Amino acid sequence: MSSVISFEGVTKAFPGPKRAPELVAVDDVSLAVQAGSIVGVIGYSGAGKSTLVRLINGLEKPSSGSVNVLGVDVGTASPSALRALRGRIGMIFQQFNLFNARTVRGNVGYPLKVAGWKRADIDRRVDELLDFVGIGDKASQHPRRLSGGQKQRVGIARAIATEPEILLADEATSALDPQTTAEVLALLRRINRQLGVTIVVITHQISIVHELCDQVIVMDGGRVVDSGETYRVFAHPEAALTERFVAAVTQGLPEGETLTALLSGGGVLLSVDVNEVTTEDIAAVLDAHALRGTVVYGGVTDVLGRQLGTLTYRIRAEQDAVRRAAAELSQRTKATIFTGADAHAAVAP
Repeated sequence: MSSVISFEGVTKAFPGPKRAPELVAVDDVSLAVQAGSIVGVIGYSGAGKSTLVRLINGLEKPSSGSVNVLGVDVGTASPSALRALRGRIGMIFQQFNLFNARTVRGNVGYPLKVAGWKRADIDRRVDELLDFVGIGDKASQHPRRLSGGQKQRVGIARAIATEPEILLADEATSALDPQTTAEVLALLRRINRQLGVTIVVITHQISIVHELCDQVIVMDGGRVVDSGETYRVFAHPEAALTERFVAAVTQGLPEGETLTALLSGGGVLLSVDVNEVTTEDIAAVLDAHALRGTVVYGGVTDVLGRQLGTLTYRIRAEQDAVRRAAAELSQRTKATIFTGADAHAAVAP
């Protein structure tokens, strides 16, 4: 599978105010996005995500390194070549960016009008797009009369109107409620699978990435600190930031007052990472050691159909028996024991 986006040692710096040092927004980034994939770029505010988008669509040129998008070298391309490149890239925005004075039909048809399509062809294409995104009955309405989810569907229809090869979704679900977010993610998945469009999702929400994306790129301070197949990155994070993102969804290990309160309930606490080792595998190991455990903390989420998380079990048994079970589990995953007498005795993988 070929790369449609590649960064090789890319740095983008902006002049600082007055005599202040320059601001490095993207710092020595190398990455590749394969044709037909859905890639999530995740990081907190200031991580460099927005600058990354502007480098992809040619609104910024790299200070050093090379950016190649759909065969176009962004750093050396002429203004006309960059305009042509942007015509092959669709954009979806957090705040929808619709024309309030135009109807839904007018908004979706606008890029086709700019591209010089005939009126009859525009009308036919707009009808097709509105049906595809599920708002065919809203064609004559204005954006102010639509819900947030409906506005985003208009934005998506407009973004794919000219049949782009790449779709950039910049915080596209941040303004939506959970139910509407799920519907928009399902629509993006359809666009990817049915139309073959490569999608790059820019977000600070891990839930978006683990529900939608095949690959993930984790950014911090302008640098890529983790990247690869989504499940691999989240199950075996290489960066502390990635661990924090995962812990926000799964709770991770108990600590502080939570740990103290759990320990006061007696027994031995055994925390086990769920990744390649499933909840059924953990139950089987406990059964093999004649142990019964009750989940008292943690959580498991779904990453593209595979379990990921950490579960903490309360086990009322001799510590040695629990340690033997933990040792067996630690051959395949991370297992940690907490006891009242010894507040943190870890059995490392």
